[in-house]
Amino acid sequence: MDRRSVIKHAGIAGVLAAGAAPAVHAQPTVRWRLTSSFPKSLDTIHGAADVFAKKIGEMSGGKFQVTVHAPGELVPALGVVDAVQQGTVEAGHTCAYYYFGKDDTFAIGTAIPFGLNSRQLTAWYYEGNGLKLFREFYDQYSIVNFPGGNTGAQMGGWFRKEIKGPQDFKGLKFRMGGFAGKVLSRLGAVPQNIPGGEIYQALEKGTIDACEWIGPYDDEKLGFNKVAKNYYYPGFWEGGAQVDFYINKKAYNDLSAEYKAMVESAAAYAHAEMQARYDARNPAALKRLVAAGTKVAPFPKTVMDEAFKQAMALYDELSNSNPNWKKIYSDYAAFRRDQNLWFRLSEAAFDRYMQGTKL
Repeated sequence: MDRRSVIKHAGIAGVLAAGAAPAVHAQPTVRWRLTSSFPKSLDTIHGAADVFAKKIGEMSGGKFQVTVHAPGELVPALGVVDAVQQGTVEAGHTCAYYYFGKDDTFAIGTAIPFGLNSRQLTAWYYEGNGLKLFREFYDQYSIVNFPGGNTGAQMGGWFRKEIKGPQDFKGLKFRMGGFAGKVLSRLGAVPQNIPGGEIYQALEKGTIDACEWIGPYDDEKLGFNKVAKNYYYPGFWEGGAQVDFYINKKAYNDLSAEYKAMVESAAAYAHAEMQARYDARNPAALKRLVAAGTKVAPFPKTVMDEAFKQAMALYDELSNSNPNWKKIYSDYAAFRRDQNLWFRLSEAAFDRYMQGTKL
């Protein structure tokens, strides 16, 4: 049997089930550089790129090598799209919503306020139209995208002062990742788009009043609890934030079919492993934070309701002004509507019951 035929027709599931691709014969040595938006200290989100590179090396017998570079080594943390588009590097690992300044549509690729959760977003990408629509969108940037991890639902962030209602966001200098700042600004906040490695210093110096990153495990590593004690939830702007691998289109097209299959399956493996790491590590980190004096509290319903109202108004405005947004968001919103119908019936009911028990 032709081993190349096996990998060509097995698809992601077959490759992952086997644990590694069949041996590759007479393949050229390929070396790629991948630039990350995340500091090396975050073994969860930065670590997904390391997993991606390791898997490709294992599947290719070392013939396809990907070196991973932290922010600043090759390009700045938020310079990934430009670097990949221009071919400065072959690949990048980043959050799409960092680049909403180029086009608000980027934000849908990571998370938008009151959007899909992580399982729903993965379903939209792989079984809905998500991947197809974003491949079309990214083609104008000479990028081929692959889902590359998800954080799950995030926390709402660290605040020096208590949040009692929407009025407490007025004038608040809030480190907020990308597009979601457009919604918080409608509540009066002053969003600050600061890379992960620079947030602590800004909070410590008082340059910002509050910040959000991801959740307990990463937030503990970054030390936010040392300078702000009020920890709110949920991060309604990131109900399931996806990270992506961006591949330069020419570099990808130059690969053999076998190497392309390795990129696809390594990305899928890293995608699953990132959320597994967060889900496994967040509980213990939350316990440690609380034991150290962190005050954990939900956002008041008045905050959630006003933010929801402003988010829906913003999406209507963008649908009327941005054809790219309208094309992708209309499909996304329809998928979200059906997903919520299903999740509230079974998934959410089961979760509510289990999380109310004392096991």
